[in-house]
Amino acid sequence: MKKSFKFINNDKYKIQITLFWASFLIGICLFIGIFIYTALGYLGEMPAFEQLENPKTNLATQIISSDGVVLGKFYYNDNRTPITYEGLPKNIVQALIATEDERYYDHSGIDWYATLRAIYFLGERGGASTITQQLARQLFVGVRSRNKKEAIIQKIKEWVLSIQLERRYTKEEIIAMYLNIYDFGYNADGVRSAAKIFFDSNPENLTIEQSATLVGMLKNSSLYNPIRRPELVTKRRNVVFQQMYRNKLLTKREKDSLSMLDLEIKFTPESHREGLATYFRAYLQDFMKKWTKKNYKADGSTYNLYRDGLKIYTTIDSRLQIIGEESVSEHMKNLQKEFFNQNTEEINPTAPFLNLREGEIDTLLERTARRSERWRKMSNLGLTDDQIFNSFFKKTPMTIFSWDREIDTVMTPMDSIRYYKHFLRASLMSMDPQTGHVKTWVGGFNYKHFQYDQVKQGRRQIGSTFKPFLYATAIDQLKLSPCDSLPDALYCIDAMKHGNIDPWCPKNSGDRYGRMRTLKNALANSVNTVSARIMDMVGPKPVIDLVRKTGVTSRLPNVPSIALGTPDISLFEMVGAYGTFVNKGIYIEPIIITRIENKNGMPLFEVVPNTTDVISQEAAYVTINLLKGVTKYGSGGRLRHAGLEKTNYVYENVVTGYPYIFDNPIAGKTGTTQNQSDGWFIGMVPNLVSGVWVGGEDRSVHFEEIAFGQGATMALPIWALYMKRAYEIPELEISVDDFEEPEKLTINIDCENMLSPKKIKSRKKTNLKELGF
Repeated sequence: MKKSFKFINNDKYKIQITLFWASFLIGICLFIGIFIYTALGYLGEMPAFEQLENPKTNLATQIISSDGVVLGKFYYNDNRTPITYEGLPKNIVQALIATEDERYYDHSGIDWYATLRAIYFLGERGGASTITQQLARQLFVGVRSRNKKEAIIQKIKEWVLSIQLERRYTKEEIIAMYLNIYDFGYNADGVRSAAKIFFDSNPENLTIEQSATLVGMLKNSSLYNPIRRPELVTKRRNVVFQQMYRNKLLTKREKDSLSMLDLEIKFTPESHREGLATYFRAYLQDFMKKWTKKNYKADGSTYNLYRDGLKIYTTIDSRLQIIGEESVSEHMKNLQKEFFNQNTEEINPTAPFLNLREGEIDTLLERTARRSERWRKMSNLGLTDDQIFNSFFKKTPMTIFSWDREIDTVMTPMDSIRYYKHFLRASLMSMDPQTGHVKTWVGGFNYKHFQYDQVKQGRRQIGSTFKPFLYATAIDQLKLSPCDSLPDALYCIDAMKHGNIDPWCPKNSGDRYGRMRTLKNALANSVNTVSARIMDMVGPKPVIDLVRKTGVTSRLPNVPSIALGTPDISLFEMVGAYGTFVNKGIYIEPIIITRIENKNGMPLFEVVPNTTDVISQEAAYVTINLLKGVTKYGSGGRLRHAGLEKTNYVYENVVTGYPYIFDNPIAGKTGTTQNQSDGWFIGMVPNLVSGVWVGGEDRSVHFEEIAFGQGATMALPIWALYMKRAYEIPELEISVDDFEEPEKLTINIDCENMLSPKKIKSRKKTNLKELGF
């Protein structure tokens, strides 16, 4: 009976073993079959071989400064800039592997131990997705479906794809791809953007606690959101520390110490309306849109500015851009305070407008409303003009600008238009005159609220900053010397002469006349009567021809009055034109881009400078000599003197940063237009030309008194603050030297020693001491 029992039991045992191995082999075959079935696309579309070799990811276009700083990016949905494995800090790689895939280097895409554990415990002791599977999901599979059947198919696809990815890429490449592809939220696509947006840092500079925070967010960046749920993210970060301790990457003491740290987030969101050089980036975006339409890839398709990962190398210097924006904001905040003081309801009932009747103000405001973004959007929705216009008188919640902070309030859109009219606007541009490289572009002080670019888009009357072109024409054609004298007396150019319809008889500021002035003194003090005499000597046509050669394309009427700066010209044109004087009479077109590369670093565009011979080197140098007189004896003299801040209200309260006490050679010119609607200053040193404009959005918005509204008060302080800060950065190498003199100089510029006794007799009315020489 015992033998019989053993025989039966042994038979059953063999059957069980056979069934086990049969089931096992069938399961293996079935599993392999499913793999093959999935790989062939029978369970849904799978990526082609080419897609596996070159996964499609949208890459943002980078805007890179001349000193290597990323100024911003152009992107549609994905703000992604890739980084290589070598560029990743060691701590983020260790944290990632310890937290997400402990056996990462021991498997080929699927961690079978973790998979069986997840199946057996139904996921209660952790998931089984490897880093490679997570990458496959991000690249090809997509968000996990809530449908169980679809979710299983997605998981099988991930397994297949992870094995294929492991065959084609190294472990290091997979880690880099994963960290580059992940969406951390807030337009932080990839670890480079995440480091910048959450910590204002670069990946290579991430601390271990910052790396652990980002790795913790990989579980679910929407849930583990450091801005909305900092406590939850801190707990998740500490889980990462625990995993690193478990994998012997941290000691217990290090783990405990790091876990005690607060979650320090330095949130710096990246958007087209915020950050550095916003106005420049807006102009560059329009420029690049046109460029992409005219330039093609090898396959004949056009480049996509928002997805092709282009690299645009610009001429902007981030250090100069920062101090430029700071200088504009510092002075404008101070100037605006004084403007508000002078435009209270008691002082000016029509504030911020002067010399306008209420009906004219209503017309101006309505015209502004019709040009607004609000009007455009409502018009696109099909609303009538009356419906749109009426909506401007209904109160609505809004956030408005103030120099202290943004203000949440409720007001009508029409009231908000009038409110914003109170704010004076400003712009600053700086350029290297030898290369044409634009170093600074400040089109305003807050792009979010004031999007009109006053560097290139805005054109305003230029006032006396036009006079150097008149003087340069006379010097180049008539060989006039800065020491030549002309009477400062009322002077008229007759009707029908030089294109005049009526006689033109300009007056001086202050209506003062009555002595002989050298050209140097006349330009330094913006004497209009002397400019009228010189214009009569040369005529407007030669002056216009010269100005055209310096790159100015704005309308220039062929009449004598252009001598006083009546044309509307952009700051961009003016700075480029003034660069001609410093660059020995040769105009070089301002350059904003040096080259463009594709995502692989292949050059697509490299700049070729565009130059024009305008005037002789001698004439350019003599013009510079004249303009040096402006900053020594004339309207730009406040760059050098001190002491008035104790006795003069304007210097104490409005001329921001005074005294400046520059002692290096500076050539420059102020400009003030009629009614003080515009204030200008363009200043030059041998390797930097910088221009500033300040004024209201409308010409009726201005200071009533010239002491406050002149270019020397409104614009010059920005230039002074900017240059003082530039000189504090030795690496910028801003010149303190004098301008280079030509080898041969036939025009005498030494006004103190030039006059012989005979010439004094013929010019006995000229009193050099009286003129400040």
